[in-house]
Amino acid sequence: MKYLCLAYEEEQKLNGLSRSEWQALRQETLDYVEALRESGRLVTTYALQSATTASTLEVRNGEVWVTDGPFTETKEQLGGFFLIEVADHDEALQVAARWPSARIGSIEIRPVEEALRLERRYG
Repeated sequence: MKYLCLAYEEEQKLNGLSRSEWQALRQETLDYVEALRESGRLVTTYALQSATTASTLEVRNGEVWVTDGPFTETKEQLGGFFLIEVADHDEALQVAARWPSARIGSIEIRPVEEALRLERRYG
């Protein structure tokens, strides 16, 4: 089963790391990504640029509204994601718990639906 893991981070906290702390966290993350890839559990992963580069788009009554930045103000922002394929939710939690930045942020783990439901969006 596939799970999307969303890594939330505080940009200020990450920017406050010393160069050596950042290099250690970065290398630990790259090593873990490689281990997941070798185990066949990693589908893909990407880091995202700062939320200050984001745009939020809404379409209401045929009109397009674009706002610079994320939709809501929050300390934590979506910093990246990794898509994994594992046996079950428990294994997804185990994989996410070892993601290095989980120690200074949070990881949201959500099962992926392979197709949209016929009856309604959420069951």
